[in-house]
Amino acid sequence: MSAVSLPAASDLITGKTRGGTELMFDGLMARLPAALKDAFQIIPSRVRDLDPVRPRLLWLHDLPNDPESAKLADAEYRKAFRKIIFVSHWQMERYHEVLNVPYSEAAVLKNAIEPIPAHKKPDGPIRLIYHTTPHRGLRLLVPVFQKLCELHDDIELDVYSSFKVYGWDHYDAEFEPVFQACRDHPKIRYHGAVPNDQVRAALQQAHIFAYPSIWPETSCIAAIEALSAGCLVVCPGFAALPETTANFALMYPYTEDVNAHMNAFANVLNNAITYYKANRQALQPRLQFQKQYCDAFYSWDVRLDEWVSLMQGLLARQ
Repeated sequence: MSAVSLPAASDLITGKTRGGTELMFDGLMARLPAALKDAFQIIPSRVRDLDPVRPRLLWLHDLPNDPESAKLADAEYRKAFRKIIFVSHWQMERYHEVLNVPYSEAAVLKNAIEPIPAHKKPDGPIRLIYHTTPHRGLRLLVPVFQKLCELHDDIELDVYSSFKVYGWDHYDAEFEPVFQACRDHPKIRYHGAVPNDQVRAALQQAHIFAYPSIWPETSCIAAIEALSAGCLVVCPGFAALPETTANFALMYPYTEDVNAHMNAFANVLNNAITYYKANRQALQPRLQFQKQYCDAFYSWDVRLDEWVSLMQGLLARQ
């Protein structure tokens, strides 16, 4: 498998893209009290303009090896921000290890979603879903699914994946062969990029989120949505995925070797499909508990209270 070419950091400017960072920023701005929105400048990942008056909060969603993060190794530069906010403890630890960002300058406020509405899963074939950008693992998933179709005649896969979600249509060219493989397979439906509300609806029809991640997630909104939708999550124990999925995922050890990764993923996914088919009803209490946990822990109601508490505390210490 060839290396994936990714956009330059300068392409990742909030307002021009519609990825997870933008969903989180829009969600927070829609809920924060006006007084707190006016009191702070909240900067989601990309520092472009610094408000000369208001205290600034840098809300990071990226990895410490991102070129734009390099400045955070400079203690003087970090003084521009009242607090550096991370979306997982794993991410915060990485910034501490790589760039020596002190814990005293940091806070962790995890991502949030609107819970997926309660629903009943469809009978019939086991429906798998992949609903994130292609470089995160689609090239591993498709051949594994093709192989598992030889063992199971009652599985289907829906793929919602394209860089068009970020407005980077040209980056899809590298993944056109795997997109075409999806289009050509009779049990794969390739949907490309669609609005988030359509993905949320699709999750209600899905049984398993199949995610052989090769990308070090700082968090994973796709996994959070899948947990809330009552889907089994199959993924590696890589980066922030163990923290994000909170022991609910069916997890296997991550390996850099692509063939070994595909074999490990195929084994766990095959077991998940087999178990789901044999235990549809018995699984429901576990999946309901998973959903209850996710909806409570990752809801905007909970996260908003944490943001408000942090911001009010910072104002009180001015």
